[in-house]
Order: sequence, then C-alpha cells, then structure tokens
Amino acid sequence: MAETGTKSLTKTQEVRIQTIRDDIERPADGIGFPRTLRRLVEGKNIHTDTLLATDYLNHFNEIVMLLEIVPDMPECLDDALEWQPKAYEDHFADSTFQDKALAAFAYENAPRRYREPFDQLVAQMNHTVLTTLTRIQDAMKTEDLDRVRHIVATTSKKMQRYVDVASAVIHGRALTSGQDEIDAMLAEIEVETSNPASTSVQTTTPEPAPAESGAGATQDDVDALFD
Repeated sequence: MAETGTKSLTKTQEVRIQTIRDDIERPADGIGFPRTLRRLVEGKNIHTDTLLATDYLNHFNEIVMLLEIVPDMPECLDDALEWQPKAYEDHFADSTFQDKALAAFAYENAPRRYREPFDQLVAQMNHTVLTTLTRIQDAMKTEDLDRVRHIVATTSKKMQRYVDVASAVIHGRALTSGQDEIDAMLAEIEVETSNPASTSVQTTTPEPAPAESGAGATQDDVDALFD
C-alpha cells in the first residue's frame, strides 16, 4: 500500500528553504548570505532576524528631547534647528557604536519585509521633525510660547509612537508587506496621535516579497569581515 501524507522536512532542508526565502527578500543593494550575516551580528546589538539596530532611533530621540526644552528655554531652538535627517549608514559612521561598519552592512541586507516599513517610518519621522521646526519658528516670530508648547507636545506624542513602531519593526514584532499596508500603518499612527481614544496600530504578517536582483558580491567579501 502506498505511503500517504506529507514527509516532514529535515533540519537541513528547513534551513535551506529559509535561506532561499531570505535571499529573495533582500533589497536590491543587498548581497545575501543570511546565515553568515546572522552569525556575524550575534551579540552585536543588531537583531539577528531583521538585521536592524535600535541605536539609529537615538537620532530621533535626541531631537525630541531637545524640542521638549524649547518652550521653557527658547534659546535652545537654535540648537534644534541644526538637526538634519541622517541616513542610517551615516548615523553609524558618526556614532560610537562599536560595530558601526557591520551595522551598515547588515542594514543593506535587511529583509524587505522589515526594511521597507522601517524606511517609510524613518521618512515620516524626518518629515515630522522638519515640519515641526518650521512651525515653531513661525510661532516664535510672535513670541507665542503657548503655541510652541502645543506644537511640541503634539509632535512629541507623534514621534514617540513612530519610534515605538519602528522599534517593533527592528525587533521583528511588527510586520507589513505591500505599500498599501505600510500606508495604512502610517495613517493609523496619524489618527492615533490626534485621537487619544484610538486603539494601537495593527499590522499584518506579509507574504514573501518578489525577488530582486542583488549586488555581485562573493562569499570572500563577507569572510573578510572576520579579519
């Protein structure tokens, strides 16, 4: 009698399948080698699944803290106005993060299901901060500190929500797939921060993304990181 049922996969087969899926999800500027990268980032304050690091969020936490001082110390606005968006790689290049080169390399190879919503959140945070700085400048022209205080309070709440969701993405707890899902997530944050009664953001688990071509690097390029 013929054997029925589905034969279970061996551990080696499961790892191989996961590797193929991870390579398919690499951004166009990535090179692949997910198992090697995960081994590289272990214990480096870089998430082994998403290949992203929460240290980058300090770039936004710092400006929020500075903005919160402005209503009571308006002279700090000049310092706040020096803030500019900074690319992920540039943040680590200028930081004291011990494994800065590895952090940038891992980001280039982060799976698309994490990298895309993360990049969208970063773009929205950059826009929010720059818009807020312009609004504060306008309010300061008439010395309307009450308006400044309101602007800062609203922005602080919104930025904290963005940072919370970005942190969840970094830790692999919030997943989105297509552009529609990402747009919905951003829209829900906007609604939530303008309406205290709103519920927390809901995200969905994605289907595997279509393949994209990667850069033509070799295993030797990765092995060189061990030197």
